[in-house]
Amino acid sequence: MKARKDHGSKKAAKGKRVGTRIGRQAFAAISAVEGIRLTAEMKQRAAEFDRKGMSGEERLRAIIRAHRKG
Repeated sequence: MKARKDHGSKKAAKGKRVGTRIGRQAFAAISAVEGIRLTAEMKQRAAEFDRKGMSGEERLRAIIRAHRKG
């Protein structure tokens, strides 16, 4: 019997979960199948993040701030 490859998340050496990253174009293609499209504002925000060289954590905080109510 052949061993199955584990295609799920794997634990890194320090116990953190490691997943698969996909690029922006691949994410957009997958989202399009679900009927989700990026707005012009979202595209501008992503370009700004790239221009500023923001980390994933910084990007996440900025997105949360942009969508926070109140």
